[in-house]
Amino acid sequence: GAARLSGNDFDDFTKALVTHRAGIPGGQTLRSLAPRFGLPPEARPEDALHIAFIGGETRLLKDLAEQLAKQSKSYQADAEVIAAIPRDPLTLASLHALIAFFTDSKGALKLGRYPTTNHKAARAAVADTQDEIDALIERLSLAREYLSRIAVWHATADLHAFAEPFLRAYQDRKLLRGWLDFDDLIVKARDLLSRSDVASWVLYRLDGGIDHILVDEAQDTNPLQWQVIDLLSQEFTSGEGARPNQQRTMFVVGDKKQSIYSFQGADPREFDRMRERFSERLAPSGAPLHVTGLRFSFRSSARVLSLVDRAFDGRESSGFEPDAAHIAFHADLPGRVDLWPPETPADKQEPPAHATMDWVATDHHEVRLARRIADTIREMLEKGTLLPVAATKDTPMHARPVLPGDILILVQRRSSLFGHIIRACKAANLPIAGSDRLKVGAELAVRDLAALLSALATPEDDLALATALRSPLFDWSEQALFTLAHARGDVTLWAKLHSEAAVYGETVSVLTELAGQADFLRPYDLLERILIRHDGRRRLLARLGAEAEDGIDAFLAQALAYEQNDVPSLTGFLGWMETDALEVKRQMDGSTNEIRVMTVHGAKGLESPIVILPDTMDRRDKPEDRIVLHDGFCWWWPNKKEWPDSYAAIREARLEAIDAENDRLLYVAMTRAEKWLILAGAGSIADDSDGWYARLEAAMRAANAASHPFEGGAGLRIEDASWHALPQLPQQETPPTPPQKAEAFYQHPPAKTPGAPRTISPSNLGGAKALPGEGQDTEDAKQFGTLVHRLLERLPDLPQSNWSDAARALSFWAPTAMAAAALTDAQRVLTSPELASYFQPGALIEVPISADIPGFGRLYGLIDRLIVTDTHVLAIDYKSNRVVPASFSECPEGLLRQMGAYAAALSAVFPQHEIQTAILWTATATLMSLPHDAVSAAFARVTSLDAPPPGP
Repeated sequence: GAARLSGNDFDDFTKALVTHRAGIPGGQTLRSLAPRFGLPPEARPEDALHIAFIGGETRLLKDLAEQLAKQSKSYQADAEVIAAIPRDPLTLASLHALIAFFTDSKGALKLGRYPTTNHKAARAAVADTQDEIDALIERLSLAREYLSRIAVWHATADLHAFAEPFLRAYQDRKLLRGWLDFDDLIVKARDLLSRSDVASWVLYRLDGGIDHILVDEAQDTNPLQWQVIDLLSQEFTSGEGARPNQQRTMFVVGDKKQSIYSFQGADPREFDRMRERFSERLAPSGAPLHVTGLRFSFRSSARVLSLVDRAFDGRESSGFEPDAAHIAFHADLPGRVDLWPPETPADKQEPPAHATMDWVATDHHEVRLARRIADTIREMLEKGTLLPVAATKDTPMHARPVLPGDILILVQRRSSLFGHIIRACKAANLPIAGSDRLKVGAELAVRDLAALLSALATPEDDLALATALRSPLFDWSEQALFTLAHARGDVTLWAKLHSEAAVYGETVSVLTELAGQADFLRPYDLLERILIRHDGRRRLLARLGAEAEDGIDAFLAQALAYEQNDVPSLTGFLGWMETDALEVKRQMDGSTNEIRVMTVHGAKGLESPIVILPDTMDRRDKPEDRIVLHDGFCWWWPNKKEWPDSYAAIREARLEAIDAENDRLLYVAMTRAEKWLILAGAGSIADDSDGWYARLEAAMRAANAASHPFEGGAGLRIEDASWHALPQLPQQETPPTPPQKAEAFYQHPPAKTPGAPRTISPSNLGGAKALPGEGQDTEDAKQFGTLVHRLLERLPDLPQSNWSDAARALSFWAPTAMAAAALTDAQRVLTSPELASYFQPGALIEVPISADIPGFGRLYGLIDRLIVTDTHVLAIDYKSNRVVPASFSECPEGLLRQMGAYAAALSAVFPQHEIQTAILWTATATLMSLPHDAVSAAFARVTSLDAPPPGP
């Protein structure tokens, strides 16, 4: 298996195994599979030697080489090749070399064509041995066929040898988790209806409850689902059933021309087979199956439908019946079909030295087509191009301007053209819905953000950090990264970066700030911090283009989804994203009045007034799986040249099925259009092309399309004469167009916005806090003051007899001497008769206060005790200084500023009250009232020399 698959193929391979598991019956061995390939169980590659070599080949090759050596230079080169082939003895390597030598560029052996028939001199030189040469080539052809059979036999055996344990492990894993996949639901329902021990009872019970069966989109119903339907319907015709008087009906709706889901197991042939089966079963019941065709189209105009009929004329093998022309329900609705000239490939440009791996030249044919589409749409919207509107019972047929929601762009797959179109429309500032499906983890912007998150979660991850530094988030050059990373030894890149903070200050500052928040912020909040505070969104969009915004927004949405299902953590979110190959599917029903870009498969069931098909160039799809399910059995799908000729029928049947489905895909795409179908393409067209563009051009010419000038040159147009003759209705209401972001906002840094005012503590306004001779060091003084504050907060609510016990509990962390001194201060204050009135119930304790002071900023602090009356507000602050001033005039400047700040904040909160402030000195149990003018003047003296200025 490893020799046949690359790492990139393995996921697709295992997915195909699960899809085609019905073709893995189990118990298959190399010997048991041999009859399927027409081989004996003991067949070996060496057996091909007996097919190719019957004797005389050594002499023949020697003579051939000698004769060719006398001819032209090309034959002299052939002579050297033949001479180098081992001939004594002839081995398996000799056989492979001879097969390669006599095989042409198309993979066919040159039977009767070597030497080349018109090279008379060379053919004359080998005339005596020409018959022997032709016979050898014919035997080589048989030997190659035998070797091909053996190769595919062995590959298929390896496939089954791997598939059996893999599927068992897959099934065990599902059982362990209690999971069922989609096919499991169908298989278990089928088994329940078909098991001999329970089926009769289940069908009897169902017979009492099922009167009608409706199968919609029957052309996309796979064989497993048909089996369930078949079993359910058996009771309808098996007799009178549980309710003999109840009429039973089966109603099946389907259109083989729209069967485009073979990758989900749908097979239009099954549609025909089941119709015949139901018809045969119902015939004896006296209620035969009625088959009714519906040729009316309720969607498309007659002009569009006539082109559809011409494009699929003669395509009966794809499900298109001859002489079954469509009939437009809106027969008089004008229609238009445009065929733009193709954008042909330009001369190849060499990428610039600094180009990334995904660099595309600006004049690449797909880029040019995408720009043309965007320019055309913009012109439609700006000029108010008119679009016909069918008549209703309230309004006659009329015209109205084209809206963004009228336009649907359909591609065959999400290829590079898909991305170019979205990019071009966003660059033109058109309202576009983005991709209908988004693989979140594959988006470049998401990968850059994920790399940064990984580096924050695991600083030792050098690769993640290096990826983040090279991303637009930090925009490091390769040289800068090399300079940092080279010769750093065992030191991590994170540590090396932080050790050189003086050089990489801005980067280190951002990473340090984010790392400090990574353990505390939810993943969504951390992402928003990166994108907004650190300008990540603008940086990513400036480098990757506006289309990157879809991925960023989807990543944020997934972060929110993760937080709803798991305990949020950064590592958990990263693991959640890695283990889930997340693909977001968006609803594209046109209700948002935006341009839609989708695959044809995604647009099934939708319609739009204007449909643009830009993806029409030659491309014969090759099977993406290395497995093909044929006649209920899984075969290995080798390269074209490895297929045995005798099994070419399997290959051709598969390729014919692909071609037929491509026809149906084109049909579905064309019939999404109501009024205006625009056909375009970018790439080369072969002279004998049977691709979409060539067929559509032929159909247009057969319909006598007129030449019409388009932006890229002359094309073809078919339209009804009445297209331009319809009147506009006055005062037509149009759906609102979603607001578009300012054009190219991400290309320029946004203007600085005023930051939130800095919050300043009243105790941090500068100035001295104590008088000379205080004695205690700063840290001890803070701890002592904190303890006194805590005691004065808690003890007043307790009986005095409990104060000592409470103090011990509150001061368990403090030194014994400090705890005793603090209790002494608290008792002195609380037992003072002069202070008793301030500790009565009703006073507010440890009151937080915040206010914006004009010309200063925002203050936030805690007032130790606040007493509010109808007319006055008194703010008391406890101070445990050992040296107490004799009067307010000796009070330290820092304390006056603090009380002035409280007064200013309280004035803002209580503008109708008289504001008073006081300091309670715990060392002396005295209350010092402070004149309002004095504290206000002290607060006014606060300058940038003493305190940090307000602002960001």
